[in-house]
Amino acid sequence: MPEKIILDCDPGHDDAVAMLLAHGSPEIELLAVTTVMGNQTIEKVTRNTLSVARVIGMDAVPIARGAHRPLVRTIETAPDIHGESGLDGPALPEPAVELDARHAVDLIIDIVMSHPPKTVSLVPTGALTNIAIAVRKEPRLAERVKQVVLMGGGVHVGNWSAVAEFNIIIDPEAAHIVFNEPWPLTMIGLDATHQALATDEVAARIAAVGTAPARFVGELLEFFAHSYKDAQGFDHPPVHDPCAVAYLIDPSLLRVVKAPLDVELTGGLTLGMTVADLRGPAPEGCTTQVALDIDNDRFWALVVDALERIGAVEL
Repeated sequence: MPEKIILDCDPGHDDAVAMLLAHGSPEIELLAVTTVMGNQTIEKVTRNTLSVARVIGMDAVPIARGAHRPLVRTIETAPDIHGESGLDGPALPEPAVELDARHAVDLIIDIVMSHPPKTVSLVPTGALTNIAIAVRKEPRLAERVKQVVLMGGGVHVGNWSAVAEFNIIIDPEAAHIVFNEPWPLTMIGLDATHQALATDEVAARIAAVGTAPARFVGELLEFFAHSYKDAQGFDHPPVHDPCAVAYLIDPSLLRVVKAPLDVELTGGLTLGMTVADLRGPAPEGCTTQVALDIDNDRFWALVVDALERIGAVEL
């Protein structure tokens, strides 16, 4: 049976690839896409989500707008990576679907509570604000959600500070809530996603698909490559967010280690650091695990396959 998921995201170039992978994979049943501020403001990332939905022919999946700011802190965005629109590079078509009238938090709660227990997974690829608010508003989510597979954090590396990753540090209080609920949680952090590189060979494989969605992805990756080179010195851009979707399609793509995880809230230099205790076997009852490696070739094979299945969408 396909994995039923809710994708909570802030498109964002790599979020757009996560959307198409979730939509195009036969192993995923995409129940909803919800948006959260992060890569850009909530207005911009929500508009981007609707535009990507049109590009990939995703017209039957509800899309809802979520949190416009972190729980406590001032909003912080990433224009140096994603541009002023949050999705600079390709021309974005006008949206063709309407937003769901519900707030993202309420849509998440409604979907999870209307499905049998342990059948819906949450896949957040941005700040964890919506997920934190949802589980505070409806505490039964913690025992009803099948698992949370998030893109964020890192064990040995940061990107927004020396030790903290962007999705976590922009709302560390929300991340702390999500990491400390008793649901099964898998952190797909920078240790793995920095290996998911869009190389020249990957770009050629995507271009060979020859469809409008494939050309859109090519333009995304071209902009992403330049911004990542300028901002962080990567020769090829790491495409973080679809790694979380890929894990649900085929967990064997990633090397995952069970370990206690938590989020630092008080350190002057370590705010937002995701701390993994890898000193030995995880204690009995540990519900968290972290990805440390990914098979890049097999990962991109999934993305190309999803593009081929999506086919030629008329814009």
